[in-house]
Amino acid sequence: MDKDLEGVASRLRDAYVGGAIPPLRDALSPTDAKGAYQVQAINTAFWQEHGRRIVGRKIGLTAKAVQDQLGVDQPDFGVLFDDMAIADGGTLDPATVIQPKAEAEIAFVLARDLDNPKATITDVIGATAYALPAIEIVDSRIADWKITFADTVADNGSSAFFVLGTEPRLLAGLDLRTCGMLLEVDGRLASLGAGAACLGHPLNAASWLARTLSAAGTPLRAGDIVLTGALGPMVSITVGARITATIGGIGSCGFLFKAR
Repeated sequence: MDKDLEGVASRLRDAYVGGAIPPLRDALSPTDAKGAYQVQAINTAFWQEHGRRIVGRKIGLTAKAVQDQLGVDQPDFGVLFDDMAIADGGTLDPATVIQPKAEAEIAFVLARDLDNPKATITDVIGATAYALPAIEIVDSRIADWKITFADTVADNGSSAFFVLGTEPRLLAGLDLRTCGMLLEVDGRLASLGAGAACLGHPLNAASWLARTLSAAGTPLRAGDIVLTGALGPMVSITVGARITATIGGIGSCGFLFKAR
């Protein structure tokens, strides 16, 4: 493995404790997907060796406007670990994040493996057990969120924590394209969106992820959680706030951002 990439991976791990670091331009060009995913893989392996367990994947950059901003034409993905989960109605300690933001998403939980480099929406539907409302708490180890595509990919998709609802919904009968989304902070509307904001349909995002991971030899497995991508603009959160996401036909979930 490239020593420079090992060094980048180490810098990012250290930032979880030491605070945000400058962008990674010295080692990764802004659109260097190969190098950035190598850094992500180095840290994924490191964390697994230290006891963290993979429970799924998150998809990012599903909005065309954000892709244009970062100069890319595709989404990205990161790894979800077991210790990133916050119970619905639970608490996120401010000491565990640096510059957090929240976004509402639709999550899929898989009933069976999805190993097909040509996976279609139909394949995703067939492999999915149910859908849940979700909130992803994103965070960046890059100072002031001054990220490029390579920065966010290397930084595990700017991931931090996630919340899932507790009432599963079968995909049959759900309108995942036109369903509305409300993200509220202390009861006030903070972000508004719809299923179509996620690559036109959350199933488009999930099928892209399935193809991408299968082609890379790390396919989605039964039981995996897939966070399909934001349904509206992400929102900065402040200490003491209660954040709630409601998605039409799917339900609600939320968390409190305060010291335990």
